[in-house]
Amino acid sequence: MILAIDVGNTNIVFGGVDENFHIPFLCRISTDNNKTDDEYAVQFKTLIELNNIETDSFEGGIISSVVPQLTPVLRLAVQKVTGRSPLVVGPGIKTGLNIMIDNPAQLGSDLAVGAVAAIALYPKPLMVIDMGTATTICTVDKDSNYRGGIIAPGVKVSMESLTRNAAQLQSIGLYPPKRAIGTNTADCMRSGLVFGNAAMIDGLVDRMSAELEGEPIVIATGGLAPSIIPYCKHRIIINNELLLIGLRIIFDKNVR
Repeated sequence: MILAIDVGNTNIVFGGVDENFHIPFLCRISTDNNKTDDEYAVQFKTLIELNNIETDSFEGGIISSVVPQLTPVLRLAVQKVTGRSPLVVGPGIKTGLNIMIDNPAQLGSDLAVGAVAAIALYPKPLMVIDMGTATTICTVDKDSNYRGGIIAPGVKVSMESLTRNAAQLQSIGLYPPKRAIGTNTADCMRSGLVFGNAAMIDGLVDRMSAELEGEPIVIATGGLAPSIIPYCKHRIIINNELLLIGLRIIFDKNVR
């Protein structure tokens, strides 16, 4: 089993992944740029042991991060917990992904990892929706080429921008609205955020599908996917273990 860590702008998701892609535990903690490697090591060790896993059972570790300043901190933390220096997804790491965008070096590690996992698990062509701080959709064609995608503001980023810039609007919980036409301010906001983002995803899937050969499988991941994807009209598979599986695949490509 390896320790796989996906570092996002808002949350860090980590878990153990064995060679059969079984994930015996999965944890989510807040991303904090002010924490030291010792503080992260304590969090990792505590949560791993709470899941009845011994820290010496890891054969290695791998990190995908969109927060570059945290990467060296987390590398030290993982080394303290497992006794092994983890791989970091980035330049020089084999992914097996054929990237067909203008500048492959610009591709975020999280997008690459998600695409690697989706190619291994699902028929092509396909799309991967990742709903976190940003909402991203990436596409893979029938020949397993990474074709590109979109980046849009995430659901919570949109809500924070709305409440920050509109004096009479306050933050709300992302509960599902009962109907599209709201009859009070909170329900109107929920409808706009939940149904609005679902409609955006449906519309983008339609437009992007028209540029691919064949009907794509659509997979969604990320902490906010369960709040939005059930209200989309397209059939979309939610897989919140996708990036950890992708990290396992990349680990095996580079270590074995």
